[in-house]
Amino acid sequence: MSEVMEAFDIKASPFLTELVKQWRAQDSYGAWEGKSDEELLAPYIITKEQRKEIPIIGDPDPETLWRLELFYNAVGLAIERRTGIMVSPMMKMSHEGFGKMVLFAGRLVVLNKSLRDVHRFGFLSLEKLAEEGGKLVDAAVAMIEKFPEVANYG
Repeated sequence: MSEVMEAFDIKASPFLTELVKQWRAQDSYGAWEGKSDEELLAPYIITKEQRKEIPIIGDPDPETLWRLELFYNAVGLAIERRTGIMVSPMMKMSHEGFGKMVLFAGRLVVLNKSLRDVHRFGFLSLEKLAEEGGKLVDAAVAMIEKFPEVANYG
């Protein structure tokens, strides 16, 4: 395990806690029971050297798309935990790795993210992963707080 992976307390981040829960929920056969949270999140960490090895243009593989989906599912669940309002994700992706992720709370769009270069999806560290997820959650919660009547519309 790299020092970058061990240096950050996953439990200190509500977003990373949700992301780990997403991964654990996918383990229907118990294959990951012995894995640490850091090992489960390791695929999200891409060093500068690793990123240089990834071509600028490329099609995302199914595993990368799955990681992306789990990332945004965790964002949605973290929003739900903070607001008590159910959040629904919708992702549309081309085979070339371009698309859009939208999260809805009621009739309110709480996150509208254009996705590019999905085949290179990753973060430099667990801290950066937690920071980005936390920023998305905070922005969505702020949107719900600004328009509660639309978010609560069912």
